Amino acid sequence: MALYSEKVMDHFTNPRNVGKIDDADGVGEVGNAKCGDIMKIYLKIDENQIITDVKFNTFGCASAIASSSMATCLIKGKPVSEAIELSNKAVIEALDGLPPVKIHCSVLAEEAIKAAVKDYYDRNGISYDPAMFEEKDIHE
Repeated sequence: MALYSEKVMDHFTNPRNVGKIDDADGVGEVGNAKCGDIMKIYLKIDENQIITDVKFNTFGCASAIASSSMATCLIKGKPVSEAIELSNKAVIEALDGLPPVKIHCSVLAEEAIKAAVKDYYDRNGISYDPAMFEEKDIHE
């Protein structure tokens, strides 16, 4: 049995939405000190709060890059309210699974998106419940 699914390998070798948005409406950066992975997510959001563009830069392993790529695909074109609900479990499912020791990569993707949305809310004076942005305690 292979360590990684075909989808993980595809998103690792051909990541989608890589890059930077210079005039991003929201930027989120998170990292895991234990493994050294760092993810940065950039969001472009229109007046209807739809994510019209999303890019990422990730320094990390195959699972971190694949999780970033898949997460950006799952939120592009969606309302901010849906993007903030994206769970690490949904990222894992969309990738057809991750090895147990790599689950933290999907958590980082979820947290990076939430950090970018929080940045967007803060920049625009949009009120929110701080509980929406609490970090999960799942890091491996």
